Amino acid sequence: MTVAPALPRTGPAHGTRKPTTLPAWPVASILAFYPLWWALGLGVLIFAAMAVPMLFLLLRRRAAGRPLRLPPGFGWWALFLVAVVVSIGALGADPPGTVAEHATDRLTAVAYKLIMYLALTVLLVYAGNLTEVELPRRRLVKLLGWMFVVTVAGGVLGMVAGTFEFTSPVEMLLPPGVRNKGFVQSLVHPYAAQIMDLVGGEKPRPAAPWGYTNTWGNNFCLLLGWMVVAAWRSGRGKYKFAAVICLLVSIAPAVVSLNRGLWIGLGVLVIYVAARYVLAGKLWIIGVVTVAAAMLTVALVATPLGGVISARLDNGKSNGVRSFLVDRALDGFTGSPVIGYGGTRSTLGGRNSIAVGESAGCERCGNFTVGGNGQLWQLLYAHGTVGTVGYLGFFAYGLWRFRRDRSPIGVAGSAALVTSFSAMLWYNSLVTPLAFMVLAFALLWRNSIEGNEPTT
Repeated sequence: MTVAPALPRTGPAHGTRKPTTLPAWPVASILAFYPLWWALGLGVLIFAAMAVPMLFLLLRRRAAGRPLRLPPGFGWWALFLVAVVVSIGALGADPPGTVAEHATDRLTAVAYKLIMYLALTVLLVYAGNLTEVELPRRRLVKLLGWMFVVTVAGGVLGMVAGTFEFTSPVEMLLPPGVRNKGFVQSLVHPYAAQIMDLVGGEKPRPAAPWGYTNTWGNNFCLLLGWMVVAAWRSGRGKYKFAAVICLLVSIAPAVVSLNRGLWIGLGVLVIYVAARYVLAGKLWIIGVVTVAAAMLTVALVATPLGGVISARLDNGKSNGVRSFLVDRALDGFTGSPVIGYGGTRSTLGGRNSIAVGESAGCERCGNFTVGGNGQLWQLLYAHGTVGTVGYLGFFAYGLWRFRRDRSPIGVAGSAALVTSFSAMLWYNSLVTPLAFMVLAFALLWRNSIEGNEPTT
């Protein structure tokens, strides 16, 4: 009797198993369809929603035997996350000069921030573990460039239809007592602009699709470089022409936003990129910057936009409030310098008197948010020295680690991180600015592993 040979067994311990790949759709769909998420009322919530399948896919690939890479300097980021968690223990503290509340009253906002920090951590690891086959770097750059186009389109919408807003589907599903809260409204209620009185009379300041004018300006700086890289690396004249048109159109909302932080950020961006190219021996960048500056000057002189800038510079209504909040943040930091207070606090009254506070007739009177006027001040106040060192250490290490990358991705990615360091003096980073920062880090990281992006 002949016995048939046994068939070979397959599985983790017998034979080989095809490695599990990571699909690109969790990252690509966030960016490609962000206007849709915004209109649906998901907006920044899409980052937390997509973190769930991303985490599942990462764990599945790890279970299949494929190792997961962690970004260089991840220990710094882990230190930051630990500080965020540990500092929650100080939520019940009421620093001098702040409104007394129970720790549970502050827990919702703190839990939201923690969830978003964890979601963006998953995004960082996921985007960094994608291969050139799964999600080409060039495609990710194009998606980030698309986000700049979306930002400009939202800015134009805010200019021409400043009062435009609508009730989103997600908003409709929420109970009235929930959806009418200011914090919830900022997440699920789409609107084109914030209406503010900064230069005499209430005027719209572009915010769509990022919720706040300051976030709009922050993202403008973080994404501009990717649009330029995507257009010029395409090798197609029509994309370059479209990019130039987009840049020209972007001038108007950038000026009308009255966003001085944006203007400073653009200056930092141009100086940094020009310096990188000069050090690389590409002196032609000096001519490009000179011509661009001359064209911008002509545009500002020949149009009313120049007057808008002058009016904004002559009306520094927010300077006193910012100075007041920085002082309160530093005073609070000295009271809990190691782990901070776990979150922000509301001041007693305004900067001139504790008797000036929020009321039905003046919702913006007093009760300012300590730590709400810049990521640096929030880090120091909410998470102390440990959290601040961990957060800054991670991105600073990335800048140092990838400093020799002179490719378009290397320059654009490091430029985004450099502008984020200047922006943290007046902008908070959560959620979308930090998302674009970790994607810039992921591209720099992948570039260091896979080499300069392909040219064809």
